Amino acid sequence: MTSLQRLLSVSLAVGAAWAAATGAQAQSLAELAQLARGYDAPWQAAKAQYEAAASRAEQARAGLLPSAALTGSASYGRTDVSRPPIDLHAPTQTLGVAASQPLYRPANRITFEQGQRGVDLARAQLDGAEQDLLVRVSQAYFDVLAAQDTLAFVQAQKAAVGEQLAAARRNFEVGNATVTDSREAQARHDLVVAQEIAAENDLRVKRLALDQLVGRAGTAPLPLAQPVALPAVQPADVGTWVRTAEDTQPLVRQAALALDVARLETRKAETGHLPTVDLQAGYTVQRTPNGTVTLPGIHSRANVASVGVALNLPLFAGFAVQNRVKETLSLEEKAQADLDNARRNAAQAARAAFFGVQSGLGQVHALQAAEASTQSALDANLLGYEVGVRINIDVLNAQSQLYQTKRDLAQARYNVLTGSLRLKQAAGTLTADDLLAIDALLAR
Repeated sequence: MTSLQRLLSVSLAVGAAWAAATGAQAQSLAELAQLARGYDAPWQAAKAQYEAAASRAEQARAGLLPSAALTGSASYGRTDVSRPPIDLHAPTQTLGVAASQPLYRPANRITFEQGQRGVDLARAQLDGAEQDLLVRVSQAYFDVLAAQDTLAFVQAQKAAVGEQLAAARRNFEVGNATVTDSREAQARHDLVVAQEIAAENDLRVKRLALDQLVGRAGTAPLPLAQPVALPAVQPADVGTWVRTAEDTQPLVRQAALALDVARLETRKAETGHLPTVDLQAGYTVQRTPNGTVTLPGIHSRANVASVGVALNLPLFAGFAVQNRVKETLSLEEKAQADLDNARRNAAQAARAAFFGVQSGLGQVHALQAAEASTQSALDANLLGYEVGVRINIDVLNAQSQLYQTKRDLAQARYNVLTGSLRLKQAAGTLTADDLLAIDALLAR
């Protein structure tokens, strides 16, 4: 085993020990997503909007149900009549109840249907917010893991460069190398130190971002188990994903529901020419303790009960109904155009996400081969340096190439996992269960 391989093994062992030490406190992706669901403001807002839409739909139901009202009044009047002389101080007390039941009000029925569509629309918005939350948590989760990997690789590279710097100094002291080798190694070591500082800061920022998203400080994501086998895209046909996106993507669903509401609005506008019929009933009690003008001084009480049907037939409204219908038809055309645009955007997003995942899987395979090749190249350069056919800068370049390849490979794996979630989001099928499938790839 070469010295660089030993250093890399030590680095990976330290990382494994850190994961084992924090394993009791570390959280999986699904666990952090559950925490974020109770803290994330956009998701909470979408949930409140859904609950408000449900209450608004119940308000629309009131137009189909009976209504009742209790009325009462008390008044005092004084009446002076000269012939015959009457001086009447007459209080009047009235108490009544009135009820009404719509029998034929088509506009109210359509308003109720629109309220139900509003609930479905809010549900689609909540689903979109849920999927967006899952993607944001996953992205922040893997950003932390990628930053941890970058820092680990930079620290391993720093150790390897430090060893190469020490070797260059020893060779210079015994006269087997020039001062150029040690200066090149020192320059590379200083560069790696700067990269380490940047990597530490980037990891700190990524952890803070994840903490803020889930509402808990000190989150510790579980790393990927090694070796990791990334799942293939299923189904492997882009057309299937596109068709699913055109039907179930939340933005498409919202646009389709908005079109339904617009069509109902046109139907409601057309009812402006139709009559309305209500069943009405009432019961009133009126007391006059001191009598009335016609019967002064005589206590009277009148009980009046009524029941009947009220008909209202619009005849002419100044062309308001016709123009309202024209307006709603135009809005209906707009809603149809919005739906077409939403479907096209969803289809394009699904295609881009699908090919992005496919490309990412190809990059992972290519980087795995590149990792093996760069490791072999480094081993050859180390051997050549020992026998004097390679110079120090060759070894340093090979080291840098190997660690860059390792960082790229780790990042490519995370990109594939987040890309698969974005693909399901583009198709509108992303659920919390999809995070459990990723949790199965994590080290526990």
